[in-house]
Amino acid sequence: MKTPLQEWHWSELWPLALIAIVIASWALYHFLAPQSWRGWAGVGAVQAFIIALYTEMYEFPLTIYVLTSFLHVPIPLVHDSGHLWATLLGYGPAGALVEMATGYALVITGLILIAKGWRAVLRACGRLLTDGIYARMRHPQYSGLFLAVLGQLIHWPTIPTLLLSPVIVWLYVGLARREEKRLLAEFGDRYAAYRQRVPMFIPALTGRRRASRTS
Repeated sequence: MKTPLQEWHWSELWPLALIAIVIASWALYHFLAPQSWRGWAGVGAVQAFIIALYTEMYEFPLTIYVLTSFLHVPIPLVHDSGHLWATLLGYGPAGALVEMATGYALVITGLILIAKGWRAVLRACGRLLTDGIYARMRHPQYSGLFLAVLGQLIHWPTIPTLLLSPVIVWLYVGLARREEKRLLAEFGDRYAAYRQRVPMFIPALTGRRRASRTS
């Protein structure tokens, strides 16, 4: 006799989980290529986030299993229950659609920031970047990563990803601070002035900060 979890099993969706993990992991190492052991630690945490997310989304629903079996939270054993906020709040399919649309909007915005930051760094050829996306925030790639993580937590929250999220933020905030120390030592007053007028991760809501690229 099958258990409820076996009956609810994701219809053998493990190939989708594998494909999603491979694609997301390639993008992770391509756009956030680690150059130090601290960078590898950050990427490793994000890699764990990716694996935990897509394994639960397409294969083994650990979070739903824990909530239903151990905490006795009444969650229907269907795939759509992975939209956990809508399920727990009783918003039904309409709430799940809003949750998914909001999450994906944040993820896409985050990916755009990551791509723009990566492209700007490639074109800089070692020069100090203070224009374009870097005129709005000092670490657009990390800001994009934080947005993408937040978007996935809204779209498909799980216990492992909720636990990993603050670790990811802590690691990348620390990495950003260490990078700024290096840039300050390399560019001196120019970077100090840039740091004074441009926010670290969250752009100013009012006013447009002007900056220029210096070589």
